Amino acid sequence: MVKGTVKIVTPGGLHMRPAGVLCKYSTKYNSRVELKYRETMINAKSVLSVLGACICVGEEVELLCSGADEQAAFNEVSKAIAAGLEE
Repeated sequence: MVKGTVKIVTPGGLHMRPAGVLCKYSTKYNSRVELKYRETMINAKSVLSVLGACICVGEEVELLCSGADEQAAFNEVSKAIAAGLEE
């Protein structure tokens, strides 16, 4: 398992468009990709799960990737989050 903390910099937090972009990056990998926000684990491959977490701009979340391509998944997804998820 690879994990690390990332800060949400997307204006407006993880609303519909950035949540979709996050899922697009996450589903490219076979590994499990999850966000831990407060005490809740969120499936980063599910738009509804990401939206339901109501993560705002400035919040820090833990990104956890586990599986055969976990390092590649972590690298790309964390980079995408840090870059603002194409916003």
